[in-house]
Amino acid sequence: MTGPGEPAEPAGRTGAAPRITVIGLGYLGATHAAAMAELGFEVLGLDVVPEKMRKLEQGSAPMFEPGLEELLRAHVAGVEGSTGRLRFTDSWEELGAFGDVHFLCVNTPQKHGEYAADMSYVDAAVASLAPHLDRPALVVGKSTVPVGSAARIAERLAELAPAGRDAELAWNPEFLRESFAVQDTLHPDRIVVGVAGPRGEELLREVYAQPIAEGSPFLVTDYPTAELVKVSANSFLATKISFINAMAEVCEAADGDVMKLAEAIGYDDRIGRKFLRAGIGFGGGCLPKDIRAFMARAGELGASEALTFLREVDSINMRRRAQMVELTRDAVGGTLLGKRVAVLGATFKPDSDDVRDSPALNVAGQLHLQGAQVTVYDPKGMANARALFPTLGYADTALDAVRGADVVLHLTEWKEFKELDPAVLGEVATTRHLLDGRNTLDPQLWRKAGWTFRALGRPMA
Repeated sequence: MTGPGEPAEPAGRTGAAPRITVIGLGYLGATHAAAMAELGFEVLGLDVVPEKMRKLEQGSAPMFEPGLEELLRAHVAGVEGSTGRLRFTDSWEELGAFGDVHFLCVNTPQKHGEYAADMSYVDAAVASLAPHLDRPALVVGKSTVPVGSAARIAERLAELAPAGRDAELAWNPEFLRESFAVQDTLHPDRIVVGVAGPRGEELLREVYAQPIAEGSPFLVTDYPTAELVKVSANSFLATKISFINAMAEVCEAADGDVMKLAEAIGYDDRIGRKFLRAGIGFGGGCLPKDIRAFMARAGELGASEALTFLREVDSINMRRRAQMVELTRDAVGGTLLGKRVAVLGATFKPDSDDVRDSPALNVAGQLHLQGAQVTVYDPKGMANARALFPTLGYADTALDAVRGADVVLHLTEWKEFKELDPAVLGEVATTRHLLDGRNTLDPQLWRKAGWTFRALGRPMA
């Protein structure tokens, strides 16, 4: 296989490098398409949103993700100096004729009013692609789906494709961390493939030959196991986060320090230190919806009792947001009505513009609904935050957000916020009162500048 910067061989024939298509060019798909081009493959991407396609054709990323735009500009056809290995189309016929390996990267959001995953985008993509598969091809699902979906989709694919059973299905779950997606795609910590036969495994070994050569483990499983890996991993991480947040609740009641507690238990290598930072909880487009869809699917399979604990994991997570609202109310004297609140952070995590199920934005919205005048600042998430919560106030800088505030909330742990000068902010705030919802700011530094400092799970710190 060719390496980064080297053109792949013309594809589609015996002995040639497989040509790749990517269906769905959101966060997952755009990153995967660019990474496949970086690995040397000819890639054709398709999405049904014209605005997204126009941005990508110009070499611009449809979302903020470190390193993605540079990768796109290196490979998108028509961009000066690019390899031209990455192109885009809105034609399913062209997609079917071009590709040997078709990656499905479409959304599986939570159904409105339900816990279950909405599979309509995946099913529509399969129905649109399959009629154009008239020669042997491999369709590879990367979307997070309820266990049992792959077997159903494989049958549907064979039924609709002119190639019949030669249009095979594999399931290859993604394990991307937002703000590390490019690194995670090019240098994955593991590659899991659920296949029905040797041909799918062989093709995916070729696609991932370079990461495998670099040492990435390649695990071959059946369909159900591959489907369960992502939701199992996310459920474990969510449980670990909610565990330390439950300990934060106990520390609040017992005057303990959850940060010192986490440090102490984290030295036990059976537990580890990662994901033990207490705060306002997890959010984003994966963990919340995935654990809920997992519970829903377990119920359909008659195994609901196995995942009952995830309901409490979800409940603990949501309580953290309510706790931050209550701490804010206490900080301003018992009523939020008319109080000015500065919120530092809108995205669910730093180095991203993603505000999906963001705890920070959820807290800001709750405060606004209870009568506070809320002003938000975020380094990258302002446009998406405004679109989701247009009634909140927004500032162009952290200093402007804090101007006139009765209390300041630190809700997304951007590096920029750790580097703020408490003395400078104190000059423009009405009251020097800060609540740290992420436990990443230095209490001594802020108190030295005259701020009253309070962090979740650390009532005496």
